[in-house]
Amino acid sequence: MSADFWAGYISGAVGILIGNPLDLIKVRLQARDAIAAQTATSYAQQFGSKSALVAGTAAPVLGYGALNALLFVSYNRSEAAINTALNASSSNLWTTWLAGAIGGLATWVVSTPTELIKCRAQLSSPPASSWAIAKQVFRAEGIKGLYFGGVVTALRDSIGYGFYFWSYELSSKWVESGRQNSSAFSQDAAKVLLCGGLAGVVTWASVFPLDVIKTRVQTQPFDATAMPLLSSSQSSQKRLGAMEIARDAYKEGGMRVFFRGLTVCSVRAFIVNAVQWAVYEWIMLELGQGRHKKLDPI
Repeated sequence: MSADFWAGYISGAVGILIGNPLDLIKVRLQARDAIAAQTATSYAQQFGSKSALVAGTAAPVLGYGALNALLFVSYNRSEAAINTALNASSSNLWTTWLAGAIGGLATWVVSTPTELIKCRAQLSSPPASSWAIAKQVFRAEGIKGLYFGGVVTALRDSIGYGFYFWSYELSSKWVESGRQNSSAFSQDAAKVLLCGGLAGVVTWASVFPLDVIKTRVQTQPFDATAMPLLSSSQSSQKRLGAMEIARDAYKEGGMRVFFRGLTVCSVRAFIVNAVQWAVYEWIMLELGQGRHKKLDPI
């Protein structure tokens, strides 16, 4: 396996472990009526037991590690291929965005079932493990059920990861332009943490309405008798598509509903992605592969 595969896998798993408690709040805010009041007390009540801190963690730790590995490998190889096709010696911000979008689209095969299982586990009542949720979905609908909501997930990932790498490169260039000592380790570490955190915030801000729609699509009940969800208020088992979900959400609360949970998500995104980029860059350096070392296209 390549260095960027392992660096991506480990950094992705670390990011999930750090960010899961805030992610649980985000998902419950996005889902209809899962958290009635957006107050500090209501947020704290989401962690009534120790198990709530890791609710839905198993699927993304395994899945998101693989997703992040696939993302960075696809991004690096796509960037190299685009530069070769354009006969360019280095990337610009637009080719960076395009390579990131291709990398994000490549993660669809992993991110769709991972997100579906994670969201349903975080909203299950009574609490259920990721494995139990996965078995339930597979028994009810097979592989097709695990990929429910795949189109909106692919759109979210492609756009989001385009801005992810674009904003990281943009902020890195901005920080580099103001540095006095390019060899100072403390400055390198601070740059990676700051730029990684900013990239996470920009990414989620760019696709948050799509993420709200994705969450509501994937957490619709398909079996009213098994593992009900906190947000389940539908009596019919007929599930809606993304456009129908978007229209219903707008009728429910206007444009505000598409940004419910963005503040919590932004705090989580800054922390998680700051650490995630730091772990990725450190592993790549330890394996003798600086992130900007030229890679051959596939």
